[in-house]
Amino acid sequence: MGEYIIYYKGKIIGGIYDDRFLVKPVKAAKDMMPEAEMELPYEGAKEMLLVDNIDDKDFMKALLEAMYDELPAPKNKKKT
Repeated sequence: MGEYIIYYKGKIIGGIYDDRFLVKPVKAAKDMMPEAEMELPYEGAKEMLLVDNIDDKDFMKALLEAMYDELPAPKNKKKT
């Protein structure tokens, strides 16, 4: 699995895999990054969008906020 999973307001937005920031390919992310490459985070995983401009704080904030409503709610953990 990847090196880090990234959460935004309790939802998984993507992760950092082999020094790459990849996000889930929801419509909002595709619309904001139409030229973004699709990459595999690790063997056997679904492709994700590569975020190139991670140094642009305004873009990153807008990206995460735009993606939020399209992301699935966190699953409830079973109590043992």
